[in-house]
Amino acid sequence: MKLCMFLPFEPDRRWKIAQQAGVTCAVVKLSPELTHREPPSNFETLREAKRRFNNAGFELFGLEGDQFDMTRIKLGLEGRDDDIETYRKMLRNMGKLGIPFLCYNFMVGVGWFRNRTTIQERGGALTCGFELDELLKRENSVRKIESNTIWENYQYFLERILPVAEESGVRLGLHPDDPPIPLLKGYSRIFYNADGVRKALDLSSSRSHGLTFCQANYLAMEENVTALIREWKDRIGFVHFRDIKGTADSFVETFHDNGPHDMAELIRVYREIGFNGPVRTDHAPSMDGEGEATCYEILGHLFALGYLKGLLDYDQNVSK
Repeated sequence: MKLCMFLPFEPDRRWKIAQQAGVTCAVVKLSPELTHREPPSNFETLREAKRRFNNAGFELFGLEGDQFDMTRIKLGLEGRDDDIETYRKMLRNMGKLGIPFLCYNFMVGVGWFRNRTTIQERGGALTCGFELDELLKRENSVRKIESNTIWENYQYFLERILPVAEESGVRLGLHPDDPPIPLLKGYSRIFYNADGVRKALDLSSSRSHGLTFCQANYLAMEENVTALIREWKDRIGFVHFRDIKGTADSFVETFHDNGPHDMAELIRVYREIGFNGPVRTDHAPSMDGEGEATCYEILGHLFALGYLKGLLDYDQNVSK
């Protein structure tokens, strides 16, 4: 398995710390609001990203998240065919540049969401969390779009991008809804449990139609995480390594060694199924001096990288 990290387009302190921690694999989000450039449907944008990462000693494994505004695609609005063609151009560019993976989601209206950012974790570190009851006190929960419509929009999208992904040698990795609840701020969700993900996988057996396995999301769903790893062993292309305490309606992000998962056992199961792809640290608390939690401050991730590296090295030695 490869030690991986989510890094920005512009080299900064996080790049240097990742290098020093032994990270050799990176993923990036190249949306225009972050890069101030054209999205990666523009070949030069993507080529420049790959050049930067390669020059710093990183393999650019893939892109993660919405790389441009996906609203028309996810809501099925007029103009979505133009946006799908932009998506297809991005996949072709990835194929030409040898970037093999795209982590994507189909969270409509709201992306990943937390409404608490000052929860105290071990030693006073600040972490984030989600409380549905607290959200419902402030939000109008009138349903804005039905789940059946989102399923239709997802299938329409997948049918049009999957052949291009196959031709380009790019593997798609579906990320589940986060938080995994059926309705968020009035927007229905369709990947809030394992059955929803199974339904998506049943749409195609193509190797290009795979998963980003965000393990804490499945814990929040109260699913059997190790059983899912074994069930989806041929579909997992990328692992998000994180832990939480709680369930979908109420949970807190934890340090990677301070949650309910037996993280060493999970690493053993990934190796058991033959997974040898990237594993990246995800959602870490903010440590002393970093302020309120964003899930992506560097010190918590530095701790998580060391912890993950130790687990990977230990498991490798034990398995010999």
